[in-house]
Amino acid sequence: MSRFLITLLCLLTWLLATAGEIPPRKGINWKKVRVLVYTKNGKGYVHDNIPKAVQCIRKLGQEYGFTVEVADQSGVFVESNLQNYTAIIFPSTNNDVFDTDAQRLAFRRYIEAGGGFVGIHSVVGTERNWTWFKRMIGGTFAWHPRFQKFRAQVIDTKHPSTQGIPPTWEREDEFYFIKEMSPGPTVVMANDLTSLNGEEPEKVKQFQGSFTELYPSVWYYNFDGGHTWCTTLGHDKRDYENPQFVQHLFQGLRYVVGQVKKINFGSAYAESRDTPIR
Repeated sequence: MSRFLITLLCLLTWLLATAGEIPPRKGINWKKVRVLVYTKNGKGYVHDNIPKAVQCIRKLGQEYGFTVEVADQSGVFVESNLQNYTAIIFPSTNNDVFDTDAQRLAFRRYIEAGGGFVGIHSVVGTERNWTWFKRMIGGTFAWHPRFQKFRAQVIDTKHPSTQGIPPTWEREDEFYFIKEMSPGPTVVMANDLTSLNGEEPEKVKQFQGSFTELYPSVWYYNFDGGHTWCTTLGHDKRDYENPQFVQHLFQGLRYVVGQVKKINFGSAYAESRDTPIR
C-alpha cells in the first residue's frame, strides 16, 4: 500500500473517531471568560431542571476553565457588575425575573454594550410584558402540548450548537410554540410538527400558524449590539446529564462567547427599558 493511501486511511480513521466531539477551544481564552447564571423566577411555574442546569454549567466551567457565578436575586443587575461578564445565562427562567425597571434597563444596556446571552427552555416565557425582551429573545411563550417524544431537525449543520447532534434528533421534551415571533433570529434547529403524537390537533393547528412541517426551536440573534443564542429544548432535568444535550448547550455558549469582544457601556444608548430600538 502506498504511503499516500496509508496517510489517507489514517486521516479518515481520525475523522471518524472524532466525529461528534466538541471542537477544540481555538480562538477563545476560556480563562478570561466569566458567565453569570441567573435563576430567579417570577410568580408561577418553576422548573425543577434549574438546579441540574446550574450544576451542568458549573461542571463545564471546571472542565473548560471559565468562571461561573450564580445569582437568584435581581440586585446583580447593575452596570458596574454586569460589565464583568462575557455572557449571561437564563436557565428555564419564567415570568417576571426583575424587580425594578432600573434592573431591566441595566440588562438591556448590557446587551447594547456588546454582551452575550444564552437562553434555555422556558426562557421564552420570561418578561412576557416587556416588548424589548421579547424582541431580543425572539418571541414569547404561547403553549406546549404535554411532554412527549418528537423529532427535532438540524437546519444548519455548520452552526456550533448543532455539532455532534444527529440530523434528526429524537427527543423526549416539551414542544414549545411561540407568539409575537420576531423576524430577526436565524433558526439552526426546528421541531418536526408531523412527529407529535396527534393529541389536541386543533390546538396544534391554532398555534403552529403558517408553519406546516418544521417549527423553530433553536436560534441565534445578533440583536441591538449584543449576541444571543436560545434553545427551547431541555425540559427534563435528565437532559443536563445527557452528553448530547450538554454538548448542545456548551456549543451554544461557545458560539456566544466567541462573538463577544468587549463589554463597552459607552455603546449603550437606552435611557429607559422602553427606549425605541435603534
